[in-house]
Amino acid sequence: MSSVQSTVDEARMQVNPPRPGERGRWLPPMGNVAAVAAGGMIGAVLRVGFVVVFPNSAGQFPWTTFVENVVGAFLLGWVLVMLLERWRPRWSSVQPFLCTGVLGSFTTFSNFSVEWTLLANDGRLWLAVGYPAASVAAGLAAAGLGMLLARRMRPAGRGSSRAAPGSAEREGGA
Repeated sequence: MSSVQSTVDEARMQVNPPRPGERGRWLPPMGNVAAVAAGGMIGAVLRVGFVVVFPNSAGQFPWTTFVENVVGAFLLGWVLVMLLERWRPRWSSVQPFLCTGVLGSFTTFSNFSVEWTLLANDGRLWLAVGYPAASVAAGLAAAGLGMLLARRMRPAGRGSSRAAPGSAEREGGA
């Protein structure tokens, strides 16, 4: 099984769907809800700050949103690999805090959608076609690069047992 697939499978195992007839299990743990809310506040403030410092120009390629989303995709790929394969934090709310909260609110699909609509309505068809294509391509590449770089990082400290699963095999070890 590929490293990407095992990362996805580990993330899926954290989801605990309710069984038929059970009530209330569909709610996530309140610690995770609070972590997402706190992370969301941080990510939203970072996003607003980014937009204030680098505002988009009407009718032009929306570079600010593009860069936010690509940087967010890179960080999400890096953070997920670090959390699921390297650090394995004891606090179960770290992933919801960082990934769903901070990075989820830093990146923006809603603003991306509005900007795409405005470009299309303004008759800027090449930008309206190019913007989503470039966003998806760059976002996927950035997420993959983030994952790759996280997997290539050396574990902190000597003799650390927190190396990624299978890293010994890749480096010629046992």
